[in-house]
Amino acid sequence: MLSKKLKIALRILIILVIVFTILVLGVYAGYNYVLSQEKRLNALQASIEDGSFEITEDTEGAVPLVIETGDLTSDIAAKLYEGGLIDNTLIFSLMSKVNGFDGAYLAGTHYLVPGLAYDEIMFLLTLEPEGVVVTFPEGITYEEIKVRLHQAGLTFSDEEMDECMDSPDLFVDYKFVSMINLTDGRDHVLSGYLFPDTYEFDVNATPREIINTFLNNTNAKFYDEYYERAEAIGMSFDEIMTLASLIQHESSYVSDMMYISAVFHNRMDSGDPSMQFMGSDASINYIREMNGLPPHMVLTAEDLAMDNPYNTYKYPGLPPGPICMPGIDAIQAALYPEPNCNFFYFCATGDGGTVFAVTLEEHEANVAKYQEIWANQDAGIAGVVPTTTDVPGEEEQGYDN
Repeated sequence: MLSKKLKIALRILIILVIVFTILVLGVYAGYNYVLSQEKRLNALQASIEDGSFEITEDTEGAVPLVIETGDLTSDIAAKLYEGGLIDNTLIFSLMSKVNGFDGAYLAGTHYLVPGLAYDEIMFLLTLEPEGVVVTFPEGITYEEIKVRLHQAGLTFSDEEMDECMDSPDLFVDYKFVSMINLTDGRDHVLSGYLFPDTYEFDVNATPREIINTFLNNTNAKFYDEYYERAEAIGMSFDEIMTLASLIQHESSYVSDMMYISAVFHNRMDSGDPSMQFMGSDASINYIREMNGLPPHMVLTAEDLAMDNPYNTYKYPGLPPGPICMPGIDAIQAALYPEPNCNFFYFCATGDGGTVFAVTLEEHEANVAKYQEIWANQDAGIAGVVPTTTDVPGEEEQGYDN
């Protein structure tokens, strides 16, 4: 008969054998699972690359899953469960950690279908979500940007977007944002700083994400030299951007931009109070756009008399802020006007070009020469057509367009 100590030792041995067997079987099963998973995920990757496997919003049964910046694995698991894509959030979270997917999920809109294995879902959520590509031309306005974004399929709220555009404190990490002049009457604080370029957006991107995408690119385009040059010529960088927006809308010809800039600089630097008015028709048409009206090719006395701080015929100096999103050429022109230039007036030639004048008499002669061309311009042509209409009592203000 076995002693008590021997029985205890035997039981311990049996337990150890059982535990060892379970561990061996577990390791073996785990090893086989890893091999199987690697094989399946490699096959999935190959199918995606050769185009034989693709899930889009048009795929039958496709379920959109939006991962927001900052979402935890538990948040993602909850969304998957709500979408009917998984049955157990705890198992998904545990498998995500064991498989090393935690922290690898990419924000954006992913499309999945029911029936995918948990690890397949995890793998798909680490892939870059497909976005939409949108191009914004130089001179585009903020309102036009919103229209293009919606046309491309983005689902943001206009009201939230407007609120972000008027909340520079959300974007103070950008040097140029901290330099913006919060002047009275300014229309959207960040207007002018959404750099015109080609971008890729997620269709469900938030307004803050959209604006950050723009501002990241803007920041990359602005060199320290620009800030230093603005200070050297006695202007804030925000004033440079405002001036650049006027230049951008006054001519599509880069060769003319430095001369147009020189005219504006000459007027701002003039000691003659009557010459302190920028008199830019582009600013008038911006006001019309703010009021939901189409641009005028030939401005009227009523247009020029509008009481709005953006009316550069009625208010001296630069408008409260940029009227559009200027490109690099216009920004550089604002920073580096044509040197030794004594022009104080300019007007369009009707074919995209610009003619300049030193005196009002010369300018009026140019106006007379091109007036008929302006009158015949089609209202759909891009740009602003010159006018000869002056604000009553301030006849010398009108000098451009």
